[in-house]
Amino acid sequence: MIVPTARSLALAAFGAPVALLVASSAPSAWIVAPAACFALLVLVVLDGLVAGVLTDLRVIAPADAEIGQELDVTVLADIAGRTMGGLPEAALAFDPRLGDGGKAQLRLTADPASSSFVGRAQLTPVRRGTGEVSRIWLRWPGPLGLAHRQTTRDLETKIRIWPDLTPVRSPALQTFLRDAQFGLIARRIRGEGTQFEALREYEPGMDRRRIDWKSSARQTRLYARENESERNNQIVFAFDCGQAMCEPVDGLPRIDRAVSAALTSAYVALKGGDKVALFGFGQRPELFTPFVTDSRQFHRLQSAASDLDYHAAEPNFTLALATLASQLKRRSLIVLFSDFTDPTSAQLMVESIGRLVERHLVLFVTLEDTELASLAQADPETVNDVAVAVTAGTLARQRAIVLQKLRQLNVDVIEAPWQAVTYRLIDRYLDIKRSGSIG
Repeated sequence: MIVPTARSLALAAFGAPVALLVASSAPSAWIVAPAACFALLVLVVLDGLVAGVLTDLRVIAPADAEIGQELDVTVLADIAGRTMGGLPEAALAFDPRLGDGGKAQLRLTADPASSSFVGRAQLTPVRRGTGEVSRIWLRWPGPLGLAHRQTTRDLETKIRIWPDLTPVRSPALQTFLRDAQFGLIARRIRGEGTQFEALREYEPGMDRRRIDWKSSARQTRLYARENESERNNQIVFAFDCGQAMCEPVDGLPRIDRAVSAALTSAYVALKGGDKVALFGFGQRPELFTPFVTDSRQFHRLQSAASDLDYHAAEPNFTLALATLASQLKRRSLIVLFSDFTDPTSAQLMVESIGRLVERHLVLFVTLEDTELASLAQADPETVNDVAVAVTAGTLARQRAIVLQKLRQLNVDVIEAPWQAVTYRLIDRYLDIKRSGSIG
C-alpha cells in the first residue's frame, strides 16, 4: 500500500491558496492548478514505487518473561530495491499484560552485518499470564519523502509472563545461602530447636537455660545442650487474590509483590529442608499445590504461582481458611499475604485467622500503604487537603487496630514496604525455625 506522507499533504495544502490566487489573477491559466495536482500525485506514486518492496518481516520475542522486568521485542525487515530514503518505522499492538497501553512504536535502523533493518522495543509486563503480540504495522518512505509504503501483518507471538524471581537470583541471597547453614550440602543445624544434638562446654554469653545440670554434675565443669533445628516442617504460603491485593503499588499489583516475596522465602525454606506448598483463594479456594520437598522442584511452585488469577471481588476468608485447615493434617507455618480496605471485611478475616491459630502457627504479611501514610502526614493547604488528611488518618488508625487484634491472637505480623518485605519475611522464618515452634 502506498500512502502520502505529511510532506506531500503539506505541499497540497500550500498549493491550494496558490491555485486560488492564480485562478483569480489569470483565469486563462486555470489549467496550471490541476496540472500541478496531477504532477504531485504522479510524484507520490513514483516515490512509493521507488521506495522498495518488503521481502521479509520477522518479529522475535522471548517465549518467557517475568513481571516487572524489561523484555526486548526485535523487528527485522528486509526491503528489496530500496534506494535513498528515511528509516522504516514500525508499530506493535500487544496484550496490555505486556505493557501499559498495549502499543509501542519504534524506528528501524540499518544493520551493518546484513541488508536488513532492525528495531527493538522494550516492554515491561505488568500482569502475569500469557500475553500476545497480535499485530505489526510497518512503513518506509521513498527517496523524496512524498510517499510511504505500508504493510500490516497479524502475529501470533505468545509470551508467558512468570512471577518475578529477581530476588532469588540476587547475589546477596545466593551469598547468604552459600555462607549460612542452608548450603547445597545438607547438614544438621545446631541452634535452639527441640531435638537434642550434642553437649558442649558452657561459655560466657550462652543462654543459662541451655545448661544440662545432670551432665554438669558428673563433670568438673558446666556443659550446655545443643539442639538440632527442626527440618521437614510444613510451610504454606497463602495468597488473598481479592480486590485489595489487585491494587497497584509502584506499578505492579500487590499480589505480584507478594508472590515474589513468597517464592524467594520458599526457595530459602526448601534449602533448609522444609516442605513448601502454595494456596490461593478469592471468593473460593482456587489453588492448593502438593508439598514440594526439594529445591530442584522449585519450578513447580513458580509455575503454580503464575496461575494465580486477579479478582475484583472481596475474598471469602471463612471458606478459604476453613478449607485450608481441613487439608492440613499436622501443625504447619501458614504465611498469609493479604490486605484490607474496611473494618467489616477485616473483622471477618480476623475471626477466620483466629480459628486457624488454634492448630497452626500463622504469619500475616501485608504491604505498607505508603500512599496512605503520605496523605495523612502531608501539610494541608486547602479545605480539601484537610478532608483528605483526616480520612487518611482515620483509615491508618483502623488499619493499626486490625493489626493489633491479630497480634493479640498470637499472630506474627509483618508490615513493611514491598522493597523490604522479602528479607523481613526470610528473617522471621529463620527465627521461627531456630526456635522450633512450628512442629
